[in-house]
Amino acid sequence: MRRMEFKMEREGLVEPGQKVMVGEGVLPSSWYYTIEPAVAMSANFGNRERLKTREGVVAEVRTDESGFTVFVDFDED
Repeated sequence: MRRMEFKMEREGLVEPGQKVMVGEGVLPSSWYYTIEPAVAMSANFGNRERLKTREGVVAEVRTDESGFTVFVDFDED
């Protein structure tokens, strides 16, 4: 199981237990992920940290000073 964090600007776009699909974006030397359709965005990841699957389950949504953090579990090592 792998857990990743995504930053979300608006409340109520996803909820715990919901299945989500993520898209992969590429930068010159890293990758980032977006909960589709443009709900929340991850940090940048190096080649070794790329996701192997594109479907996950929302584990938790936390409110913090910069908005909301969504924690998604993916079925991979």
